[in-house]
Amino acid sequence: MLTVDGRSHLPNGHSSANNYATLNSYKQINGALRHQHHRHMWIITGPAGCGKSSVAEYLAKELSIPYIEGDDYHSASNKEKMAHNIPLTDNDRWDWLIMLREAAVTRLSPSASSATKPHDGVVVTCSALKRKYRDVIRIAAYNDHQVAVHFIYLRADEGVLMKRVQGRTGHYMKNTMVHSQMEILEEPDQEEQGRDVLEVDCGPSLTQVQRMVVGTVREALADDS
Repeated sequence: MLTVDGRSHLPNGHSSANNYATLNSYKQINGALRHQHHRHMWIITGPAGCGKSSVAEYLAKELSIPYIEGDDYHSASNKEKMAHNIPLTDNDRWDWLIMLREAAVTRLSPSASSATKPHDGVVVTCSALKRKYRDVIRIAAYNDHQVAVHFIYLRADEGVLMKRVQGRTGHYMKNTMVHSQMEILEEPDQEEQGRDVLEVDCGPSLTQVQRMVVGTVREALADDS
């Protein structure tokens, strides 16, 4: 299901908005050296309302691996901006993305002094609306070839997402934020989908989407066994 050949460009730290390093083989980026078993980072992505948290929780439970809620890593100022319908800028997101990536890496490969045990996988929610945001997460596989990063993009049209967010209670993300996120959304292109992005239609019922995601992930894991 996943192909891992070709080229990619990865950002470096805060300069990731503009500076990319050309790499000869995507196998090196995504840890895809077939003679070894990988630790998998499953990034559940998509705009507000696509069901990231519900799908991620279900997937983590099915695989018996940790789950990291990306919203928990937003700063108080980021949450306040979103609660007041102020879209986040790239600068608002860099530190969040890096913190989220490092939190996921820590769950996969905790330090010797940590009481946390290592895991073969971790599920993370992250909107990852732009390719350069996804590239920040991809650095985890570039730094450690035993780590494989996968993005599961939950795709739906704006009308469906708007209705879902309108039905939420007690969440800081307002329905008007759906439109602003859709405006900046850079859907994964064929190049990304041929490498580390798995697209799932999140239009059907939540139960159906959860089952489709688990099936997709199990296929990817079988390819790595």
